[in-house]
Amino acid sequence: MAITWRQNLRVTSYVLQQRLRGRRYFPLVLQLEPLYQCNLACAGCGKIQHPQDILSRRLSVQECVDAVEECGAPIVSIAGGEPLVHKEIDQIAAALVERKRFVYLCTNAILMGKKLDRFTPSPYFSWSVHIDGLRERHDESVCRSGVFDKAVEAIREAKQRGFRVTTNTTFFTQDSAQSIRDVLDFLNDELEIDAMQISPGYAYEKAPDQEHFLPVDRTRQVFRDAFAGGRRKKWRLNHSPLFLDFLEGKVDFPCSAWGIPSFSVLGWQRPCYLLADGYVSSYRELIETTDWEAYGRGRDERCANCMAHCGYEPTAVFQTMQSPRESLRAALDVVGAAIPHA
Repeated sequence: MAITWRQNLRVTSYVLQQRLRGRRYFPLVLQLEPLYQCNLACAGCGKIQHPQDILSRRLSVQECVDAVEECGAPIVSIAGGEPLVHKEIDQIAAALVERKRFVYLCTNAILMGKKLDRFTPSPYFSWSVHIDGLRERHDESVCRSGVFDKAVEAIREAKQRGFRVTTNTTFFTQDSAQSIRDVLDFLNDELEIDAMQISPGYAYEKAPDQEHFLPVDRTRQVFRDAFAGGRRKKWRLNHSPLFLDFLEGKVDFPCSAWGIPSFSVLGWQRPCYLLADGYVSSYRELIETTDWEAYGRGRDERCANCMAHCGYEPTAVFQTMQSPRESLRAALDVVGAAIPHA
């Protein structure tokens, strides 16, 4: 696990405070989508399928700040769409960093190199670059050639300037255990990425490509094979050990979609950023009027093949904190991630 000590301590303290206050439903991460417009048209993405009048909308800096303060999440993942298309994205990030939120700015990196000057390195700010495989596989995934090389160039420049850089990699049926190992080795050893997030692809209802989303059995097998021989310990993965166990099928969890709520140009999305069962105008209304027990594998047929981090990583975090053994295992992973790699 490559979560920093600062973030780990903040989240631990935050969760304990929520528990002491008797709160069952509270956010760990806010999925903030200040726009849906993107400069790519990836085959597995359902966000850009909205009509043009929605794609042209933008959240203001104040609307983003208000959403973060309303829900109180210690971590904010700024997604989209492509956030760097937003003309005020640097102001949004700066305002959240000023409030000491841990900000992950998700980007395909096409515009990243040109906009680095508008951002300042901070222990509260990380770039989160989408890398869905090595060159050929990544460019196939985003449906445009040359994007992988642009992303790698932007990552190298950002790290040279002192930014913390993480990656977000989604795997589909075209991926094998070997291709997973290859891309994680490249990110970990060649680019020396600070932390890597991985996820099996979820079947967005509106995504153009409906044929290559991973079913549960295939997900478990491919990650068991990819992680065989203790390989996962060498990679700086931005996940709790229990979530990685979950991907391998060693444990199973209920969905905690409320742990990563989504706020966008349409409002608070029910129940998560992958499903859209309506939108509400306030975080409180989202929490109090959503039937959270109705979602997850075995409850909603749309969730049958979902093993995405937005629903299951929060559960893994909560179960880690309830177990002294798992808490120690997670802490040892933080120590291991802090040791310089040869």
